[in-house]
Amino acid sequence: MFVPSTAGAMASTASAAAGSPAEPVRHMLFGSPGVVQVTIQQLHRLGYAEPNDWSQLLPTGRPNEVMAILTKRVRAA
Repeated sequence: MFVPSTAGAMASTASAAAGSPAEPVRHMLFGSPGVVQVTIQQLHRLGYAEPNDWSQLLPTGRPNEVMAILTKRVRAA
């Protein structure tokens, strides 16, 4: 079972353009806990982000819905 981290750490992208400043971009996933965890794992398999770079699952106040946040530093092309 995937156990999300307690902090939304910053991750860098390997395909970033050299020389341009890296800027933060925030990704948010909303859905049931299982679907959010599966999506995080799929993005990991695609090489986009490490599972521990995502925040812990946060309740949204809606039944059976959580959110997870990833802040990633990327360079504009």
